[in-house]
Amino acid sequence: MATREHYGEFLEKRARRGLFVTWVGLFVNVVLTLFKFAAGLLGRSSAMIADAVHSLSDLGTDILVIICFRFVGKDKDDVHRYGHGKIETVVSGLIGLALLIVGLLMIYSAIGKVLDCLNGDILPRPGLIALVAAGVSIIVKELLFQYTMHIGRQIRSDAVKTNAWHHRSDALSSIGTLLGIGGAIILGGRWTVLDPIAAICVSLIIIWISIKFIRSSFKELTESSLDPGTERKLIKMICGTKGVRGYHDLRTRKIGTEIAMDVHVTVDEGISIEAAHDVSDRIEAKVRNAFGEGAIINIHIEPNTKERAMRSNMVNERSGKG
Repeated sequence: MATREHYGEFLEKRARRGLFVTWVGLFVNVVLTLFKFAAGLLGRSSAMIADAVHSLSDLGTDILVIICFRFVGKDKDDVHRYGHGKIETVVSGLIGLALLIVGLLMIYSAIGKVLDCLNGDILPRPGLIALVAAGVSIIVKELLFQYTMHIGRQIRSDAVKTNAWHHRSDALSSIGTLLGIGGAIILGGRWTVLDPIAAICVSLIIIWISIKFIRSSFKELTESSLDPGTERKLIKMICGTKGVRGYHDLRTRKIGTEIAMDVHVTVDEGISIEAAHDVSDRIEAKVRNAFGEGAIINIHIEPNTKERAMRSNMVNERSGKG
């Protein structure tokens, strides 16, 4: 567990790792986007051009994450008493919104081409270069997803993990594109409609992923409680601490990568302030050991009067600790 004096250094190191993996993704996306646009234009493939637009949107989200880590690498200050974690949450939500817009634009364009086919138009058969580009994109973006997700999990960054899924959605996009282009090349004629149909399928996947990210960010920004499993873990820590007689008014939330909790804890009447403070310290040490030094913990100690004991017992019974 990091000590408080080293926590600022930990944040800076975390930010550097987040920035590095994002710069790698940015460079790969620039090269891949240019390659896809060229392949889509030369190969006459609407699915590949849509795929290139998706890769272009990755550049925007990479830039967002880079800006994000310029802030979240800092410890709390006089203006941001709870740290800068919410910036990461906002960026994660913006990346999800970018994904949603890209998915909607892609599906709008693809539906138009399918309708043209139903009206008798025959789309041009895609060229082989578009098929090659789709295969290269699948391999490159899946590798980039694995690398970025690995770093995101290590540094516990929602923004980096969301950006990793942006890379994965690009790989999924290319799989659909590969199938559509391959079918259109092999079958030809009216079967060239498979190219925009593939683009529609990919768009639906992208929209689903984006809604998931937006929902998660919205819950955090609206101060939703931690998941029931995490709250049960916190309750077990509180109730299992020596000197604790009960608890009530537990409130939890997430601030960036860190958890925050407020709780009222009852102790025996008549014990010294120092002993009561020791109880609080023991709870805090348990929580920080489990969730990291950055956890924000507020514990209000109360004497275990009859009224408070009844209130705490009722809470404990509802949580299965009574």
